[in-house]
Amino acid sequence: MKTPCENAMAILHYEDFDAVPVVDFGFWNDTVEKWIAEGKLKREELPEEIGDRHYFVARCLGFDFSWETCFGTRNGLMPPFKTEIIEERPDGSYLERDGNGVVMMKKHGVTSIPVEVSHTLVDRESWEEHYLPRLQFTQERADFTAERIAASGSRYNAAPRLLHVGSLFGSIRDITGVVGYSYIMADDEELFAEIIDTFGDIAYKALKAVLDVCDSFDGIHFWEDICFKNGPLINPSVFEELVGPHYKKVTGLAREHGIDLASLDCDGCIDKLVPIWLENGVNTMFPIEVGVWNASIAPWREQYGRELKGVGGMDKRVFAHDKAAVDAEIERLRPLIELGGYIPCPDHRIAPDAKYELVQYYCDRMHSLKI
Repeated sequence: MKTPCENAMAILHYEDFDAVPVVDFGFWNDTVEKWIAEGKLKREELPEEIGDRHYFVARCLGFDFSWETCFGTRNGLMPPFKTEIIEERPDGSYLERDGNGVVMMKKHGVTSIPVEVSHTLVDRESWEEHYLPRLQFTQERADFTAERIAASGSRYNAAPRLLHVGSLFGSIRDITGVVGYSYIMADDEELFAEIIDTFGDIAYKALKAVLDVCDSFDGIHFWEDICFKNGPLINPSVFEELVGPHYKKVTGLAREHGIDLASLDCDGCIDKLVPIWLENGVNTMFPIEVGVWNASIAPWREQYGRELKGVGGMDKRVFAHDKAAVDAEIERLRPLIELGGYIPCPDHRIAPDAKYELVQYYCDRMHSLKI
């Protein structure tokens, strides 16, 4: 009998499997607080560390593991900027400089995405003064030993062993904003390419440093979030020319170590970037946002064949309705699972409108699903 992790890897390699693993993508903190208030969970039993807490809640509900459970290299700014409030306002809002050097407008008690007010990275001078020194490779970015990995907690051992290799463009968007990198791209093409090359070089060197110590991973995993509801936040041709080669270099290194699964987390309508990722070795799309524009692995599979794999695409909105809605969603997912190379997962963190009993019901039904 295969473990959920073994079943997941078998599915993603089109091999025989015993059961479809029941996979989650975490929960909003407000969701967990609501379930505590309803008496579904006991606060005193929940671990303090957020990752352990979500793993504990997921196991209470019946999920096998979370796809976002990854070992991670350090690909961001080292050291980051000091996070500090630089202005308090009478209406309760305040300006805060974050670790990327971005000034955000926030408001106490509001959890929505904050407004970007200004950015430190605007030109070559600011790049060389504030960012390039923070984006040098050191061994500290790959602080891994085989012993550390083997001794990791149960939430890691229950899931496929994914090595997070960071972001090749999403982190740049976080630092400059979409408008900011658009100006840099137009005003200084050489600087724009240099910034991309710097992040790509760190990702490659950090991955190599880890794999030189331990290469017993099931896959590598990228994060990007560089699309919105109408498509990419960067011209696909520019992305293909400047970022594509870095994906190929990183995924090629992983394959040299026998790691052929390359997963990527990108929100939004990713259709125009999918062929670029596939061409450069990224073969597993996640989270496949069905809840906003009905994304599905089916048309991608029809267009790109079995090379295209996926995790996600389960419409979590049914958790706010009833058992009939959950049953209908599972039946919608069944033919997609039968395609092979695909594992359902709620397409983002489970929201506060979810009913605890319905999430449990989904997990129970999925555990008994016959494919």
